[in-house]
Amino acid sequence: MEGLDGKSGVTESYAPRPAGTDSDKSSGAGSAPEVTGINEDTAAVTTVEEVQASKKGWFAYFKTRDFYIVLVLGQILALCITSTNTFSSLLVEEGTSIPAFQTFFNYVLLNIIYTSFTLYRYGFKRWCQLLIKDGWKYIILSFLDVQGNYFFVLAYRYTTILSAQLINFFAIVVVVIISFSFLRVRYHITQIVGILICIGGVGILIGSDHITGATASDGISKGNQVKGDLFALVGATCYGVSNVVEEFLVSKRPLYEVVGQLGFWGMIWNGAQAGIFDKQQFRTATWNSKVGGYLTGYTLILTLFYSLAPIMFRLSSAAFFNISLLTGNFWGVCIGVKVFHLSIHWMYPIAFVCILGGLLVYFVGKKVLGEATKPWLGQNQEQGVAGVGTARRRVVRGDTVV
Repeated sequence: MEGLDGKSGVTESYAPRPAGTDSDKSSGAGSAPEVTGINEDTAAVTTVEEVQASKKGWFAYFKTRDFYIVLVLGQILALCITSTNTFSSLLVEEGTSIPAFQTFFNYVLLNIIYTSFTLYRYGFKRWCQLLIKDGWKYIILSFLDVQGNYFFVLAYRYTTILSAQLINFFAIVVVVIISFSFLRVRYHITQIVGILICIGGVGILIGSDHITGATASDGISKGNQVKGDLFALVGATCYGVSNVVEEFLVSKRPLYEVVGQLGFWGMIWNGAQAGIFDKQQFRTATWNSKVGGYLTGYTLILTLFYSLAPIMFRLSSAAFFNISLLTGNFWGVCIGVKVFHLSIHWMYPIAFVCILGGLLVYFVGKKVLGEATKPWLGQNQEQGVAGVGTARRRVVRGDTVV
């Protein structure tokens, strides 16, 4: 948690600066709560350039601890999303398809955990100021996130889990285009090659499933298959946009504020949507101990996913976050061996290694800080928060992540 960031010699405060200070004018935050930054008088501050120069060569980032953290974190997130997809499929098998209501408890739990901590850090008055001044940003973020979850869960009613997962990689295209166009992110040739290799790995998975017949949609009409694929496409687009927006926000604001606001507004959006669209499905849904267990598992794992994703956005980027999730197709089959009694085709391990190879190629040529340096935060990341996983934290504290 960012609230535990303070150490001797370095102070990071999350109370608002007095109105009229230079920071207020530059950030436009007014009286809303914001990161006041680092106490430069007591911290031994270096520059981004000095940190980047500490290791040289095309494989400089591979020599850092951050690289391995990012790689492992990406696979944990892939396992989380695969697990939630599995629970969604199990719920449909039980006759319970409630796309909006299914995700409602996730936002409730996020709100309880992170909004409570935000209130503790800011106080009720300053939290209300946050809603008034910056609430619109989080309303947009939560709307995109809720729609992404809704349409993706809805897709499982009409299409296969494999088809929905494969379409999800369209989020990568959305992320790259938006990051390039609006956030001034410029991709190195090795990053483009890495993304293409990862997509090639997904292609091997598609070929494997075509050979084994796993792409067959048992009992699903062609019309419903198309409808489900379109829902998955809309969900992937919403996910892509929301990922970029969240990466931007967590680079500037405390993690607990962003996730807390996402949970707060998401709970409202999701609750309203469930009341409008899920009433009929709620009445006809199957309710038993299995369904309760599946919903509980779905909620807990999704909450873990939402807690770890912002750290991934800080350490790397929305683009790497999404290509890391491509291994979810492999993990999905591994889980399916036990849950759905599937068998692993010999091409699956090849596809998995191919995707992992793409993840490695993605970081070739990257310097010590990798993608933690964000172009919209200034040369020394002075416009960003010095929180867990940020480049600014490394600049102020040296070789530290948390």
